[in-house]
Amino acid sequence: MSSRDAILGRVRSALARKVSLGDTAAIDAHIAAHPVGLQPQRDWEPEARFRARAEALTSTVEKLGSLQAVPAAVARYLVAHGLPTGGVCWPSLRRLDWIGAGLGMEDRPARGDDLVGVTGCFCAIAETGTLMLLSGADTPAAASLLPETHIAIVETQRIVPFMEDAWALLREEKGSLPRAVNFVSGPSRTADIEQTVTLGAHGPYRVHIILVG
Repeated sequence: MSSRDAILGRVRSALARKVSLGDTAAIDAHIAAHPVGLQPQRDWEPEARFRARAEALTSTVEKLGSLQAVPAAVARYLVAHGLPTGGVCWPSLRRLDWIGAGLGMEDRPARGDDLVGVTGCFCAIAETGTLMLLSGADTPAAASLLPETHIAIVETQRIVPFMEDAWALLREEKGSLPRAVNFVSGPSRTADIEQTVTLGAHGPYRVHIILVG
């Protein structure tokens, strides 16, 4: 038994839980039977709520009718803000016509010198204006974490009302967790220094969201 197994075994014993980490069926049954916690009253439409919350977090939002229109919209945004017209994008987005839009996008994980990263997202959470991103070979986490500018593509049918709905969708579609699940709620910020809010301390200075649908 490894040290990790020993520690987790003591935790399970203290909690009087007999389910083994390897017993995935029992774990899934426990999750399915666990009631959803109290949620606030939902008197809003998910897309409108997501947009309002995202903008309140100082993200910018644009709505497009199709995925094919994304490269031109990205080019307009970058030029309008005086940003580089090159960067990285998720490999899952390589089929988009970046060259036709005048952009030099490389479909690879970001490095420290990449200033623009374009990603999709697994889903978006309306209640908080949050993006849920899963790591993977075609969806590298670095593309949303390292560049100063993060542009995220959100399909409107992938906007769910609450955080619980996002986890339920993940279990339904993926079955198991990826190596990392990242939540993005606007640009990175901190108020650790003299209680003054500073953007870009631990990630992108700006987040631009493109709604498609």
